[in-house]
Amino acid sequence: MKTRGSGILLHVSSLPSPYGVGDLGKGAHLFVDFLSKAKQSYWQVLPLNPTSAFCGNSPYSGYSAFAANPLFIAPDLLVRDGFLRESDLAHEFTFESHRVCYEAVLPCKFELLRRSWERSREKVEGSSEFRRFCADNARWLEDFVLFVALKERFGGVAWNEWPDDIRDRREQAILEWRERLKEKVLEERFFQYLFAKQWFSLKRYCNNMGIQLIGDIPIYVSYDSADVWANPEIFKLDERKMPQFIAGVPPDYFSPTGQRWGNPVYRWDKLKETRYGWWVKRMEHNLLLFDIVRLDHFRGFAGYWEIPVSETTAVNGKWRRGPGADFFDGLFRRFPYLPVIAEDLGVITPDVREIMTSYGFPGMKVLQFAFGDDLPHSPYALHNHSPENVVYTGTHDNNTVRGWFAKDAGEKERERLFRYVGHRADESCIHREFIRLAMMSVARTAIFSMQDVLGLGEEARMNHPSITYGNWEWRFAPEQLAPEVADELAEMACFYGRAS
Repeated sequence: MKTRGSGILLHVSSLPSPYGVGDLGKGAHLFVDFLSKAKQSYWQVLPLNPTSAFCGNSPYSGYSAFAANPLFIAPDLLVRDGFLRESDLAHEFTFESHRVCYEAVLPCKFELLRRSWERSREKVEGSSEFRRFCADNARWLEDFVLFVALKERFGGVAWNEWPDDIRDRREQAILEWRERLKEKVLEERFFQYLFAKQWFSLKRYCNNMGIQLIGDIPIYVSYDSADVWANPEIFKLDERKMPQFIAGVPPDYFSPTGQRWGNPVYRWDKLKETRYGWWVKRMEHNLLLFDIVRLDHFRGFAGYWEIPVSETTAVNGKWRRGPGADFFDGLFRRFPYLPVIAEDLGVITPDVREIMTSYGFPGMKVLQFAFGDDLPHSPYALHNHSPENVVYTGTHDNNTVRGWFAKDAGEKERERLFRYVGHRADESCIHREFIRLAMMSVARTAIFSMQDVLGLGEEARMNHPSITYGNWEWRFAPEQLAPEVADELAEMACFYGRAS
């Protein structure tokens, strides 16, 4: 990210696919071709971790910090690679092209995955590639696959409700349950292997086309996750292994009562004793998957908002000191170079800025935040950007630019925007104005959401942070990747010195 470039923010789930949810197959490769034609340098995705309907299918509430979401495995590639037959896909799929209906997609997709296991089990079990994958990833994979098998065995209840011996991970219980559930455990290993096989093939395709992949690491994990079950000592849990405190943020732009995320907070003192070993492994894993990673809620490494679990909102939380520079010193002892983007949105204190400056981490500048009454001094306005910044038209938590202009921006904000660009604009073209502003910024990296590239309105919003359900559903259809859209982006990328 030392040279000027631009890219698109688009989650894998939003890609076109006949199977109801975006995947790593044809739609993903067509999107990479689109990025190349548009002379873009980056594809940014949301977390790839497996999601749960209980948590609204949010990729920020996955039940593993290491495993991938099997929903993203592409059936067409399974046929190509001999894990499925053409006849397995003969059924006519009638999923909606612009939304993910998780309730309908999940059983259909997992039926195909289970069939692929039945079709290829004998071949896979004798495969040196499969055995090598399992060995290379054993330190997280074995806990994860047993966790998933146990969840199914006990009817989906949270791990703290399992029988005491396996809840507490007694050695004999681990051995007995691993043997008892060995068929399910093996199947889950296979699903993770399939994802890795398809992902790294896609990553090679991206890199060969001059596209770098930007991943996203949520700072927290879900309580009901393989990570908390396997590592309870690094989280603030009580004697019954229930959370004492949970994470969130105080009242802000998005919510007057703050955000009560519900994730358990870390015992940073325990993590420090291991030189942050769990986090080092997590970072190492993500740097294999991606070329660059965004650290979500970067503020939390300096200080975090801790909410007593009994509170129903985030209002009565307290700020607690995070690990700060000591944490990043620990990471740099393992990684001589950390290609990290710091998600530094919201109220950022001097200690956060000091960490970012000390380690050279670029921060985020979201243009939708630029046109308040503090515009002359706003860090989000173009004239206050610096080269190390990453400028965004909006993020997954924002409305689309068109939706923001029509519904969220006040009259005074719109008037300031018009003065800033030098002319009036209407809803039909405002996304182009924002993309052009991002392109002309001195920030070396500019990222646009796919919804803004396509000029879509509020109906295409990815997430409402204060709403639990109905998010993460937007998709686009393949015909929307029109040549003229790529040509327009390419022209701007060339004109503003961002062409890949």
